[in-house]
Amino acid sequence: MSVFSVTYFSLFLIIAIGFIIGRIRIKGISLDISAVIFVALLFGHFGVMIPQDFQYVGLVLFIFTIGVQAGPGFFQTFRSRGAKLVVVALVLVSSATVTTVVMAWLFDIDFHMATGLLTGALTSTPGLAAAIDATGSPLAPIGYGIAYPFGVIGVILFLRVLPRLLNVGIKEAEKDTGTQLLSIYPEVYHRHFVVENENILGKTIGELKIRSMTGASISRVLSGEKAMTPSPGTILHRGDLVRAVGTREALEKVRLLVGSTTDREIPLGEDYEVQSILVTNKEVVSKTIGQLNLFSNYNATITRVRRSGIDIVPTGNLHLRFGDKLLIACNKENMKAVAKIFGNQERKLSDTNMFPIAIGIVLGILVGQMRISFTENLTFSPGLAGGVLFVALILGNLGKTGPIIWSMSASGIQLLRQLGLLFFLAAVGTQAGAQLVDAFKHYGIHLFYAGIIITLFPMIISAFVAHYFLRINLLSILGTLTGGMTSTPGLAAIDPMTGSNAPQIAYATVYPVAMVFLIIFVQILSWF
Repeated sequence: MSVFSVTYFSLFLIIAIGFIIGRIRIKGISLDISAVIFVALLFGHFGVMIPQDFQYVGLVLFIFTIGVQAGPGFFQTFRSRGAKLVVVALVLVSSATVTTVVMAWLFDIDFHMATGLLTGALTSTPGLAAAIDATGSPLAPIGYGIAYPFGVIGVILFLRVLPRLLNVGIKEAEKDTGTQLLSIYPEVYHRHFVVENENILGKTIGELKIRSMTGASISRVLSGEKAMTPSPGTILHRGDLVRAVGTREALEKVRLLVGSTTDREIPLGEDYEVQSILVTNKEVVSKTIGQLNLFSNYNATITRVRRSGIDIVPTGNLHLRFGDKLLIACNKENMKAVAKIFGNQERKLSDTNMFPIAIGIVLGILVGQMRISFTENLTFSPGLAGGVLFVALILGNLGKTGPIIWSMSASGIQLLRQLGLLFFLAAVGTQAGAQLVDAFKHYGIHLFYAGIIITLFPMIISAFVAHYFLRINLLSILGTLTGGMTSTPGLAAIDPMTGSNAPQIAYATVYPVAMVFLIIFVQILSWF
């Protein structure tokens, strides 16, 4: 068997065994894909080596897909009400970094090893990638492998006991968070109204500017016995029925403008249709609903926008994103033309265009080579991982530049992300495995103690700050801690504790922020 054949055989054997071990669950806990690095450590100890080329290819694919996916959420976090969650993430990552420095000083641990302990204690593979890129040392993945197991278990155990430590009940937290979430993502309803207001009789919907005045959309009108899709020229008469869609507040404004509510329903006319349409046409991505002018051109009304499992009120200044699902009311004659505008091709959601990925990675590598000098002796460089992540975050947030769509389908992201992660873990694991025994002989049990402290202490500090100083809801604290620790197993452990999706929202908000913070602090640690 040739050298290349042995390399490929070993690579995919490590991945296969890692998958088998990762699926083993003990008390509901599993290593999942991270089991690959432990298998690779063992192979490396016995002299099997995967070339570094696989490490770097895996690194850029993994980091780029994370950045593209996290881009919109990362920047929205700083613009929205997630500021408190960002503070908690910063407290967690910074306290973990300080704790790591203290542990390295107390136990005389090499800082390259300590950097790996930090990323393992926070169960952050992107952090490990940044640590290896910044230090160039095989000690970092050894530290990661030692701290990671308790990083997984410790987060889950801490989350289980946190409600008792804070003396807050889950049911009480669910009640509080329900009110908070509705203020951010108000529910969308529909209601029928009878046209009664003397001031609007004989006027057209276009003249009344109902959407801009109330925030609600008029999706259907019944005049006499005729049900119709409204147009800007539709005239309202006394006794007409109007179907409006919007938040409770918007519908109340419609009642004041139009007239009283009614339980009567407007039947669908023969030429009327309501259809879900997918945004897959790159020409409309990043455009606002107002720019498309559907109401004037096609008598079509977007009544709802569903994005990432959340219904969003379709205001005129809402920017459309690739993969949005629109609920559109329109007559059958115009519906085909409207569907064509948005694309509505589900097949495109599973397509993966490699050109934006290649261009984005090239730009990221170039940015990673930049050096920023603060003083004569203090120079900062984003490095390969930092540069690719920075560019991917920006491109993911932009969504589209000219004809290029930077956002990717969920299936495409998942495939490239997992492929890159597997290559990366297999390569760094075998290289670290060659020095694993020597590291244990030198440092002993102290590495385990340091990893446990780096996992637990930052979570205790962050939970205390979040609850007593920032007054964050318990469910959001649970999600914030799992996001700050980049712990997907921790998030899974929360799921049976509550039926609310508040932890998932907090996790999605904090994860990209914490990941960026950790990469920055890893860069700082590499200077020691």
